[in-house]
Amino acid sequence: MPLFKVAPPPPTELGRLRVLSSTAGIRVSPLALGAMSVGQAWSSAMGSMTKEASFELLDTFVAAGGNLIDTSNNYQNEESETWIGEWSAARGNRDRLVIATKYTSDYRSHEVGQGTQAANASGNHRRSLHTSVRASLKKLQTDYIDILFVHYWDYTTSIKEMMDALHMLVQQGKVLYLGASDAPAWVVSAANTYANAHGKTPFSVYQGRWSIMHRDFEREILPMARSFGLALMPWDVLGGGKFQSREAVEERKARGEGLRALIGDGDQTEEEVRMSEALAKVAAELGTKSVTGVALAYVRHKAGHVVPIVGGRKVEHLKDNIAALSLRLSDEQIAFLESVRPFDSGFPSNFLGEDPNVTGQSVRLRLTSTLVFPGARRETSV
Repeated sequence: MPLFKVAPPPPTELGRLRVLSSTAGIRVSPLALGAMSVGQAWSSAMGSMTKEASFELLDTFVAAGGNLIDTSNNYQNEESETWIGEWSAARGNRDRLVIATKYTSDYRSHEVGQGTQAANASGNHRRSLHTSVRASLKKLQTDYIDILFVHYWDYTTSIKEMMDALHMLVQQGKVLYLGASDAPAWVVSAANTYANAHGKTPFSVYQGRWSIMHRDFEREILPMARSFGLALMPWDVLGGGKFQSREAVEERKARGEGLRALIGDGDQTEEEVRMSEALAKVAAELGTKSVTGVALAYVRHKAGHVVPIVGGRKVEHLKDNIAALSLRLSDEQIAFLESVRPFDSGFPSNFLGEDPNVTGQSVRLRLTSTLVFPGARRETSV
């Protein structure tokens, strides 16, 4: 028997790990389990999720080969982090997991009330960071956080204060990697430029809203991520449950389920209906019924180091998303989906054209000479 054996094949495609980004060597699963639904406190908006059901969902994810779990200090009024900590302690699997959590959002007013009591329990500043991470470590029953995200840009804290305070946590070993979420590209660019110039820890991953319906992400975030070597963890990839056929929506309503939405109302727009029909058409071409699977495959084809966040409450939906990891879209299918809701990148991108290092051609540069880009390519995550 050989001393060193190759690892056996994973149970599913979810177990085919990859390096998070060119600036973060940690190994992660190709999907992150979004734990915003883990907890009962927000059941009126997100549906009921008992502790037993939460543990089953987490067990299913890990059994399939997943390791990246995304939560936040405020999700479900702190139940999400607390339940994940209890589950991980019961399973004894902390060091197998890659846990990402966030600070900035208010996580205390649900208990102490709004006003001065919770005034410093939110924001990008040093005090908010200190107390939030202290609480997250306790709730998660761990002594380190793999990835800590700045949940959103608060417009009031200086980049220097934020990055210095974050770097201190990395030096202390309480946090391993840093991420930015829901922040303008100029903020992340300025933050990483400051960090790199002053020997601080830069952001290695960006999290934000991105789907076939909402492509603003591609305007400034994608080029910024490519320039700084950031991974991308998009949320709302599945359209917040709106990517369903009209028949499927009617069946849900007949069962008394309907559609829920944290952003907007719970009804499909006409654009969402048309996009769902287009996704269904591509799904049929691929021999699957999974409309959401095609939506998931779309963002994974658009850039390298893309790790979509998939949430939800049902094990069968999670398994459907895992199965979608094997889907491959053609350039023609991607173009068809994008034609349903055309996207304008805006000035100056629509004036200058796309990056020739990606496309291999530049109309403006060709005005002076024949210039080739032999290494040009559009990276994917499939």
